[in-house]
Amino acid sequence: MVTIANPPPKLRGPQTADECAVERALSVVGAKWTLVVLHQLMNGPRRFSELQRLIPAASPKMLTVRLRDLEQLGLLTRTIHAEMPPRVEYELTPQGRSLRPIIASIQRWGRRLRAVKRAS
Repeated sequence: MVTIANPPPKLRGPQTADECAVERALSVVGAKWTLVVLHQLMNGPRRFSELQRLIPAASPKMLTVRLRDLEQLGLLTRTIHAEMPPRVEYELTPQGRSLRPIIASIQRWGRRLRAVKRAS
């Protein structure tokens, strides 16, 4: 018997509703830096420069792309204040804030993972 690690869709078995839901969720939040950006916005609006400082490993281009994606998905809003120089703030929508328990759970799991890693 031959097992294909990642078979094409036509060779995959029927998917359950739960599998489809997981894939749908991951298509939204599974992209690199997405959960980190959402986590940093949980406590209120942030300016782009604040997000850059809080997520130094993400390039400015990648951060911009991710913020635009999240805005298109309806998870955050982008507000441009008419000032000189212009000030742009990003804030989670109610749909974005609905991810709080999921992100908190991942954060707790990450803390436990770090503790286990050090023990070995």
